[in-house]
Amino acid sequence: MVSPKCVEEILLVEDNPGDIRLAEEMLTGGDLDPTIHVVTDGSDAIDFLTRSDEYTDAPRPDVILLDLHLPRMDGEEVLIELDEKARCAPVIVLSGSQQGADLKLDDVEVEVDARVEKPLEAETFKHLVRSFE
Repeated sequence: MVSPKCVEEILLVEDNPGDIRLAEEMLTGGDLDPTIHVVTDGSDAIDFLTRSDEYTDAPRPDVILLDLHLPRMDGEEVLIELDEKARCAPVIVLSGSQQGADLKLDDVEVEVDARVEKPLEAETFKHLVRSFE
């Protein structure tokens, strides 16, 4: 298992304010206390990860938490774009119970490192985030 200090920067790509708050509460405090950067649509996620537009000074995240249903560019489109631009961090897809079948990774030939269904269980979620270097 990875030391919690290895996960210092997290990019959370989520448009639901309640899910953002929940993820922040679960990931901060205790032995896991990363800086969480939040963007609310897929286009901003790509800009953050490629350090474009307003994100030229953005840090490289240690983990990317990606919701599937996003405005402007959805999670699947983000994964395709990241694959083309070479991913910089492990990607954990956050999916609601109805969303599980929506992402057809075999069709687009992209990889995710893990998938977590919402609602998130705090200990399972923390353990998963800690498992990535």
